[in-house]
Amino acid sequence: MFLTQFFGALNDNVYKQSLLLVITYGWISQQSADVSTLNNLAALLFILPYFIFSATAGQIADKYERAKLVRAIKVLEIIIMLIGTAGFLTGHLILLMFALFLMGVHSTFFGPIKYAILPEILKPNELMSGNALFQSGTSIAILLGMILGGAVISLSEGHLIWISLTVVMIAIIGYCCSRYILKQNVAAPDLKIDWNFFRTSFQTIQYAKSIPLIFTILLGNSWYWFYGATYLTQIPQLTQQNLHASENVVSLLLTFFSVGIGAGSLLCRKIGGSELNIKMVPIGAVGLTVCALYLAASLAFVPERTGDFLSLSDIFSSGQVYYHVMLAVTLLGISGGFYIVPLYAMMQAYSPRSHRARVVAANNILNAVFMVSSAIFSILILSILKIDIKILFVITAVLSAIFTIWLLRKLPPMLHQAQDSLED
Repeated sequence: MFLTQFFGALNDNVYKQSLLLVITYGWISQQSADVSTLNNLAALLFILPYFIFSATAGQIADKYERAKLVRAIKVLEIIIMLIGTAGFLTGHLILLMFALFLMGVHSTFFGPIKYAILPEILKPNELMSGNALFQSGTSIAILLGMILGGAVISLSEGHLIWISLTVVMIAIIGYCCSRYILKQNVAAPDLKIDWNFFRTSFQTIQYAKSIPLIFTILLGNSWYWFYGATYLTQIPQLTQQNLHASENVVSLLLTFFSVGIGAGSLLCRKIGGSELNIKMVPIGAVGLTVCALYLAASLAFVPERTGDFLSLSDIFSSGQVYYHVMLAVTLLGISGGFYIVPLYAMMQAYSPRSHRARVVAANNILNAVFMVSSAIFSILILSILKIDIKILFVITAVLSAIFTIWLLRKLPPMLHQAQDSLED
């Protein structure tokens, strides 16, 4: 299960990163909109399926045996990557965007399964460690995917057959790993699936709202995805326009961010302990605000340049200001790990077993709403209002501070009440 998740996340990011790079650096000739709009549109298309299909995915994950579902989903991934291959080889932007949307569909149906399986195979005092390892593995997959996508695009010098072969091979490896997932117990075999996704989405959210603790945790999770999407989506544009650097530097910054999330996830378990607790969340929340302001301040001191884009070696030899940018991005990742791991563990621990996959589906729906909002918010700030990317980062940091103050006022009393009920 860990390896299947790993290669799925790897492929998501190889494909997304390569698509963002061919858009940002003009390797697709059919571009009519500006780069910022296309990059944020790509982010929106990947997230849209979470909003549409998450409730249905949660019902399916509760009704059917999950190992078989995972294998079917991995077959779908191979087919999607063949569609993406056709888009790369023909230079057809619409086909590439369609494949990205389908990868979002693939991830939508996989998400409730992976998070519902963890509490089934781990003891309660192992959930923090299990989520930390899962989150770290996902971060490594994101890191390797972004590096691999950037490296293949850079080294192929316009021959997109190589990135096509890469994504198809990763999908095949992921399917092979899924063959070894053990059979799982069925959570709700008598559940009747409602295929009206509007109605089921509303009902799924309403169920989550009926458990105030769960709904508050889900809102905390979803804010993290708004925040992360706002920053990650802008890194290619930030690198090109603010740092005046090559696509390899995009991969470098994403590497630092992913390493930070992985380190933060593992440190969260090390510092916070194995028992479920909230004490690392405030530390992560403060870091998400302070480090975002640090990144915006660092960018303000980057000198303007013209001519050729800076290479990796140029970045490391061009002064301390670039080191500050790299450090800020890394600290953002570490803060994210501190923030998100306890919230995911609490979501799984306090969800009713019979509805666990549907609670994860509600989480995914809210995540999608927040991430789509992030894409619209970024398009509004950068493309319509033409405000500098540094100001976008500052506004997001301030919003993060306001939201997490509200979250940390609401959540601790609810957790104490839930723990007292469990003890009784």
